[in-house]
Amino acid sequence: MPETIWHRAAELITGARRVALVCHVSPDGDALGSMLGLGLALRAAGKDVVASFGDRRFQVPRLLRFLPGQELLVPPARYPAEPDLMISFDSPTVDRLGLLSANAGKARELIVIDHHPSNTGFGTVPLVDPAAASTATLVEELIGRLGLEIGRDVATCLYTGLVTDTGSFRHSCTTPAVHSMAARLVSAGLRTDEIARELWDRSPFGYLKVLGAALDRCALDEDAAGGLGMVWTFVPRADRAAYCLPYDEVEGIIDVVRRTDGSDVAVVLKEDDEGAWQVSTRSKGGVDVGRACTSLGGGGHTLAAGYTSHEPPERTVARFREVLAELGARTP
Repeated sequence: MPETIWHRAAELITGARRVALVCHVSPDGDALGSMLGLGLALRAAGKDVVASFGDRRFQVPRLLRFLPGQELLVPPARYPAEPDLMISFDSPTVDRLGLLSANAGKARELIVIDHHPSNTGFGTVPLVDPAAASTATLVEELIGRLGLEIGRDVATCLYTGLVTDTGSFRHSCTTPAVHSMAARLVSAGLRTDEIARELWDRSPFGYLKVLGAALDRCALDEDAAGGLGMVWTFVPRADRAAYCLPYDEVEGIIDVVRRTDGSDVAVVLKEDDEGAWQVSTRSKGGVDVGRACTSLGGGGHTLAAGYTSHEPPERTVARFREVLAELGARTP
């Protein structure tokens, strides 16, 4: 990334009295952790900070309620309508800002911090690096360039972003630089065991029932993806409703499904509260699912991406299979 971009971002932040932060809807650990991490660092430096995400049902996912800094959050209705300086996190498109997309369009300056290859280049200052393992990686560098301190609370937020987007250091984006960053954050005094327990070792009992039903529906298509195979399933909202299970509780089902031998690609469709199907896809390395999802109106990374469908599950998966064949979506 050009030094001029880093310099411009630092210049804008240093000169701002108030900074408005936003991350994508249905925030994950990298989006919310990156936003709150920078927000806490800026507040400690004397900035007036406000943060939000543009969901109609404005609620932090249960798995992330341990993150410090949530007192910075305000619902979309209380977010500045025309911010002088706005910073977005982990969002490849302005549409992913949901209810706050219009606010972004009216911001005098919009710094975009993101690492998605599908980023559309929106905003006035693009801190976008597809080679970065996480948005939290870019935020840590920005904090350093601003000369700000990373205490335990900031480190907890950034570490959460780092471990969630690297799959707890299992994904191919895990480099020596990733481990070096983790070491710096751990040295700030955070408890990695406590963070891991919150992220991966807690679920409501109803999750087990919904997971069991999803696994029972699993189908294996060995001929899909050019013969590399695809496993898929779906989670209707009726399943969740039976156990009063929020949508965000089923995000991790794909991490179970993708373990299947005989398939490079895993697909999980989750019906949201409005009746749309949110499609999550993963690849073990043989297929560029990001390219396929982008062509279907979504986006993401080469090996992890998603999109929204308004078709029934069987038709959605059939179309996804067709797109993989049309694109010849094997990775180089």
